[in-house]
Amino acid sequence: MKAARVLVAADKFKGSLTAVQVAERVTAGLRSIAPEVAVETLPVADGGDGTVAAAVAAGFERREARVTGPLGDPVTAAYALRDTTAVVEMAEASGLQHLPDGVFAPLTATTYGSGELLLAALEAGARTIVFGVGGSATTDGGAGMLSALGARFLDADGKPVGPGGGGLAALASADLSGLDPRLTGVDLILASDVDNPLTGPKGAPEVYGRQKGATEEDIAVLDAALAHYASVLGPDHADLPGAGAAGGIGYGALAALGARFRPGIEVMLDVLGFAPALARATLVITGEGSLDEQTLHGKAPAGVAAAARAAGIEVVAVCGRLALPPEALGRAGIRRAYALTELEPDPAVCMAEAGPLLERAAESIARDFLR
Repeated sequence: MKAARVLVAADKFKGSLTAVQVAERVTAGLRSIAPEVAVETLPVADGGDGTVAAAVAAGFERREARVTGPLGDPVTAAYALRDTTAVVEMAEASGLQHLPDGVFAPLTATTYGSGELLLAALEAGARTIVFGVGGSATTDGGAGMLSALGARFLDADGKPVGPGGGGLAALASADLSGLDPRLTGVDLILASDVDNPLTGPKGAPEVYGRQKGATEEDIAVLDAALAHYASVLGPDHADLPGAGAAGGIGYGALAALGARFRPGIEVMLDVLGFAPALARATLVITGEGSLDEQTLHGKAPAGVAAAARAAGIEVVAVCGRLALPPEALGRAGIRRAYALTELEPDPAVCMAEAGPLLERAAESIARDFLR
């Protein structure tokens, strides 16, 4: 019989623990009950915030660059590099975390810094770039990103349009001839956990605009501006899966940079070396802050569970909050989920004490599966 070997491959608990901290706490809980068990950790991410941290935990080198934040102020953004493969996370440059509390700029926030971050990866010698998109403060269709890479977006007077999605309403012409020529030699992979189109009832402004501070009027303005932008840049890519990711930056990458879309968790499992780690495991522990309907649509735990089930390896999950019935977990390939709210029903206390509670949950897993 194969000796027990646990693979901890969980995402972050947003607002409480990073993916690395989740792995540390789960490992501590397991070993307090089963000190002899072999535990391997592989923090995972699905392309959204935390993607660079997961790559660094897997052995990539962390690099930093000063870039333009979503409001136009300079920010420090990180990316990850190993050999000629870079992992670039757009939220590092253009994410909601760069907005002051209560400050939003739905019409003018720019992805210019994301383009600068891609340039930094090019300068470092990257030939394959995994571009994780999610958690953006922006809805500019990637126009800011493309501008940083050398594109020009001009109004009827031949002047650059204003920043953000709102400025695209005045767009008269798009000139892509100045795009950095090194981009043609790069395999750019658009890694996202959403497959929304650019515009319409399931598009970027309507589905994600409110969380970026957009009013109903702003959403209408942005949807019309992005539709106009796509009519100028080329409408063929506007309805492709991922075009609406991160305020439409997916569209810009697909339409102008030749990017190819792949579900973020699939890409990241490849990049992080999940398959060989899985082959060594007898039990997989995955998880994230909230296991809910969204989890089933491309989030990290679903991707981990699907891969483990295909390999015939049992999967359990840890989470802060569980909003899925057992049958839905079973269909996703998860045998059982351990929620912190079962140990501490007060959500505020649960988030504040997530680390110790997670260790207790892992102790229960050890008793149930390793004894």
